[in-house]
Order: sequence, then structure tokens, then C-alpha cells
Amino acid sequence: MTTAQIEAFFATLQAANPLPVTELEYTSVFELLAAVLLSAQATDVGVNKATRRLFPVANTPQKILDLGLEGLEIYIKTIGLYRSKAKHLLETCRILVERHGGEVPRSREALEALPGVGRKTANVVLNVAFGEPTMAVDTHIFRVGNRTGLAMGKTPLAVEQALLRRIPAKYLVDAHHWLILHGRYVCQARKPLCAQCAVSSACNFRHKTTG
Repeated sequence: MTTAQIEAFFATLQAANPLPVTELEYTSVFELLAAVLLSAQATDVGVNKATRRLFPVANTPQKILDLGLEGLEIYIKTIGLYRSKAKHLLETCRILVERHGGEVPRSREALEALPGVGRKTANVVLNVAFGEPTMAVDTHIFRVGNRTGLAMGKTPLAVEQALLRRIPAKYLVDAHHWLILHGRYVCQARKPLCAQCAVSSACNFRHKTTG
């Protein structure tokens, strides 16, 4: 993509959705962290169904710890990999209580030191909770970056770095949401909906669909 194409791409997405938000449901920074941790290899819809049961009962690190492993598993067993996620979430809660006063830290280093929290999860928390211009590259953003020519890369980190270099600063804070939503609902994996795509003219995908 050229600089002009990138500007047109994000200006169009911004006009269509000026205030994009995550589709994960949360009411606090800790709830967001927990939801993102649980969302690995799972859908936001599936995570929301589980957290709607969990958060009214336990929505702080200490309350999660009070549930214990088996108690936590009861609430999240509908989510894929729930056993390992329950262990990670409990250990994360223990660290938050013991080292951070029960609060979610604002630094990448501290976030990535939490069990089950990798670079992508840290980027989501930094962006959504703290308004930092980070780029959490999931499968949708990886696909959109490479397919459109916006940010080419063989790894999520390479795509992340390319996006941070190429996206104009005025769009960076919200770009993560726009790209995820675009990949989830329009630029889909098996058959992108090019004929319905508002940014098709700014995209360099060679095999655009017509139906």
C-alpha cells in the first residue's frame, strides 16, 4: 500500500466507526485482562458467555483466588483450553495480589511477566485499558496486514512492527480495533467480502471476490 492508500483506508474505517471498542465485555481493567487471557484460541462470544457468569461472582484477583482452581473451572469450562487457562488466571491473580496490590500493572514488562499473558494480550490491555498506541496482532490483523499490502510480514511481530511504522499517528490508538473488526466481518479468511468492502479501492489484494 502507498501512503495515500493507507490514509484512505483508515479514514474510511474511522468514518464508518469513529469510536471502535473491543467486543469482549468488561467493566474494569482486571476484567479486561482476565477476558483477554481467556480469549486465546477462543471467540469473544464464547468468552463473554463465560464471564457473564464468572464476573458477577468473582471480578477481582482476590475473589478469583477465593474460588480456587476447581471453583474457577466451573465457570469457564465452556471455553477451549479452560484447564490451563484457569491455572494461568489463578497464578496471575496471585501475582497481582502479592506484587501489585491487586491492580493491573501499566508496564509491558510487568504484564508479560504474568502467566498466560504474552505480547498480544499485553498489547490489548495497554491499548484498550490505558490508551497506548499498541498493535495486538491476532489472526485477523495478521491476515489483513498481509492480504491488503498494508503491512507484510511472516510473523505476528513483523506485522506488528510494520503496522506501527506505517499507520499514521492519528489513527494508531484505534487501528487495532478497526483491523480486527474488518478481518472478522469483511476481510474473512476463507472468502473475503470484497464486493461489500468499503476500503476495497485502497487494498492491493490481487484476487478480489465479486460475489
